Parts: sequence; structure tokens; C-alpha cells
Amino acid sequence: MSVTLLITAIIIIICIILNKLSSKLGIPMLLGFILLGMFFGSDGIVKIPFENYAFAEQICSIALIFIMFYGGFGTSWKEAKPVAVKAVLLSTLGVVMTSGLTGIFCHYILKIDWLESLLVGAVIGSTDAASVFSILRAKRLNLKYNTASLLEVESGSNDPCSYMLTAIIISVINGNAHGKSLVYMVFSQVVYGIALGIVIALAAVWAMKKINFSTDGFDTVFVVAAALFAYSAPAALGGNGYLSVYIVGIVLGNARLKNKTNLVHFFDGVTGLMQMLVFFLLGLLSFPSRLPQVFLPALAIALFLTFIARPVSIFAILSPFKSNVSQELVVSWAGLRGAASIVFAIMAVMQVNTKNDIFHIVFCIVLFSILLQGSLLPLVSRKLDMLDSNGDVMKTFTDYMDEVPVQFIQSSIHSGHSWCGRNLSDILMPPDTIAALLKRGAEKIVPNGSTVLAEGDKLILCAKSPAQVEGVFLSERELKGDDHWIGKTLFELPEMNGKLIIMIMRDDKIIIPRGDTVLEENDVLVINNTEQEE
Repeated sequence: MSVTLLITAIIIIICIILNKLSSKLGIPMLLGFILLGMFFGSDGIVKIPFENYAFAEQICSIALIFIMFYGGFGTSWKEAKPVAVKAVLLSTLGVVMTSGLTGIFCHYILKIDWLESLLVGAVIGSTDAASVFSILRAKRLNLKYNTASLLEVESGSNDPCSYMLTAIIISVINGNAHGKSLVYMVFSQVVYGIALGIVIALAAVWAMKKINFSTDGFDTVFVVAAALFAYSAPAALGGNGYLSVYIVGIVLGNARLKNKTNLVHFFDGVTGLMQMLVFFLLGLLSFPSRLPQVFLPALAIALFLTFIARPVSIFAILSPFKSNVSQELVVSWAGLRGAASIVFAIMAVMQVNTKNDIFHIVFCIVLFSILLQGSLLPLVSRKLDMLDSNGDVMKTFTDYMDEVPVQFIQSSIHSGHSWCGRNLSDILMPPDTIAALLKRGAEKIVPNGSTVLAEGDKLILCAKSPAQVEGVFLSERELKGDDHWIGKTLFELPEMNGKLIIMIMRDDKIIIPRGDTVLEENDVLVINNTEQEE
């Protein structure tokens, strides 16, 4: 047990280091995770024996839930709305066309059986949201014509369609889908997935706004539970769990929630960990010694998919919208294959006996896609004159505001406060500070210069937040029964030589002290030291 945990910790640390180095070296980080898995795998240097597809499928399916959820959670609906129709068509009709064309190629050119050919097409029919998001963010690809939003919504929402196609073809191969049962499968996948996704999303938003969680972090735990429930509830009824969890992600990500910054940071980290896990498992499951046998057919499929199947689908769907040709070419090139294709390939291996090694074929295709398309996407965008120097791709993500360097301060107007009864225009504010919101009871007011402050008001001030604060070292001091500070005001305390009490934690209250603040037993003082104590 301890050895397994030690190896796991080492692998995670290496993955994080690879993630940091990838942006500096210009190599897609997901490629590094795959190679790391191959290094530790049965054919690698470490030679960890691992060929448990059932375990890998369960782990990767759970990982894909979080990847799908954050794909929706991180997409700004305001920016995506103008391209929503095109994106939905690409994520549904586009997936069907791409999968169908790839299947036809596999059957007629590579001489693979019809159903097996269609299975290969279905497995690799969707693009990878996590890969697309990471490249857009890391390279700051500010694309013209709202292309970034188009790619985000398409890549985030096309996995459910690919999953449905894969599940249908697996059922047909196994002889479990005939006539009415096939029609009902399509119906249940779409209708249950959408309906339950909407219901769960609205219920989750209501709960997040109405429930005051007793412990910090429980709101994050609640959202994790909501994401898992959004997948499992429709799946239990035969619905598309991935479609449901994506819808829940979009609704929650675009709702006004408390502690949203914490949610963004948590799911950003979890999704990154899930990506590492999926691509590492892909490398761990693979046998490099088997790759030469599938390399040529896999390369042929990858080239056809990249240069014919996806471009034909993209142009067929976007041309009626009179889209710019350069935009269509960039969208075609940005069709990276990744986590979803891996999960669906493992699912296919688990449920179908095939003549061809579908897993290693998909392995080669994903490797080709990440290495070629992922690495060259910034160059292709630049050569096609698709970069917008005045744009900001970060606005297409719901956590954009969390990256703006501002901070908020709440000031309570009590009886006798020097601001009580005065107009905001008559109050001398600190430089670079503005009154952003006024809370008066249950009412929320956007203040202006003529707003008069009253007793009991809570004024929210907005100020610039420095990128880094140096020289602040915080320590705590709890006042016990025999402490000689108890009962004294701050004025009465002895000189503290470079120390300042900046906050008092009293029971469940946070107090910003003044000179006449009286200290009480069990107060916890937060003290700023000009020099860090040893």
C-alpha cells in the first residue's frame, strides 16, 4: 500500500513539473503525460504490469465527468451565445458526419468490417475540450470572429454525441439493438440527458443560493455531488450522463454563485489532475511493441480525419452561415482528439471483440493529434491571419473576472460612524477606490455620488489589488484567561515595535480594530509583523 502511494505521489509531482515545463518548451503537456505513462508501463523502463481495462474504464469515466462539467462551467454563455447555433450543429451533425466519413474510409480503403469501421469513426468523432481550452489559455490565442467561443462550445458539447454513437454501434455489434429498441435508445440518450440536466442544474443553483453552508468548502463538495448526480441519474435511466453533466456545468458556471472564485480554482485543479490521470493511463495501458503493427492504418486514419473528414464537415456546416474561410480552416485544424476518445476506446475494448486493435489505433491517432495539431495551432492561426490583437480570449471563460486585479472591502456604517448621514460625494475615499455596492437590509443598491449613507448600511469598496504583496507576515495570538491584554483597548497596549493588530476574530465575527477597541478573552488577534518571525 505504502509503495503504491509513494509511486502515485511521485507520478503526480512529475506530471505537475511536466505541466510547468510544457509551456516553456512549446510541447503540449498532454503528450508528456502519455510518454510518462509509457515510461512506467509494461513495455517501458519501470515495467509496471497494467492491462486492467475494466479498472481503467471506471477511472477514466469518472475523470471525464469532471472534464465535461468544467468544460461547461468554464464557458461564458454571454460570449458563446452568438455562435451557439453553429457550435451545436458542429457538436451534433458535425460529429455524425466526421464519424461517418471516417467509417467509410476505414471500410473501403483499409478494408475493415463495416461495423468495426463505424465504431472507429464514432470513438474518434469528438474533439477534446480540455486540450482546446489549455491551448487557448496557455498561448492566449485571441481569435477573430468569436472563434474561441465557437471552439469552446463545440469541443465541450460534442463528447455526448460521440458517446451516443459509440454506445449505439456497440449495441448493434452485440446484437442488442433492433428497430424500436434502437429508436428508444436514441430517444432516452437525448431526452433524458437534456431534461434531467436542466432540472438538476436549476435545483443546484437554487440550493447554492438558498443554503448557507455551515463549513467553508461544503459548497464545493455540494457542486461535486451535483456533477456526479447529473451524470449518474440519467445514466441509470438509459440517458446520456455526459450531456446532462455538461448542461449542469454551463448553468452553474454562468449563474451568480457565492464563493465562485473558490469553485473555479478547485475545478481547474481537479480537471488538470483528471487530464493527467487519463493521459497517463493511456500511456500505461499501451504496449509500444504493438504500435508498429497499427502505425500505418492509424496514421492513414489520422491524416484522413485531419485533412479530409473534419474539414469537409466544418465547411459543410459553416459555409451556409457565410463564415470566413480562414475561420473554417482554423476550426478544422483545432479538432484535437483526446480524453473522450481514450475513454470510448477503452469502453469499446471492454464490450466488443474486434479483429483490429482499436485501443492502439486510437492511441496513435491521439498522439498524432496532440503532437501535430496541438503544437501547430498557434502557427496556423497566425498564418491564416486569425489573431485579433484587440481581443482577449480570457473573456470567453466564466472565470475571466477572477483574473482581474481588483479586491473588495466591506465597511459597516454603525451609529456614530463619521460617514453616517453623509453623501458619498462628500466622503474622501482612498486613492484608486470606488464604492461598488451598498447593502441596506435585504436591499442591494448600486450607489452614486448622491447616495446618503445610513446607520446599519454595509458599503462594499472596490480597489486595485497588487499582483504581489511583500513585507506582510501574519501571525496569530489567542488571548487566554490570564493574558494581561484582556480588558484593554488598543490605545493602552505597550508599543509593539513594528507589529500591528490588523484583525480580531471573536467567536464567529471578524472585527477590524480601532484604537478604542476593547480586547476580550478568547479573542484571536491577527498581527502583521514587518519582519517574519523565526
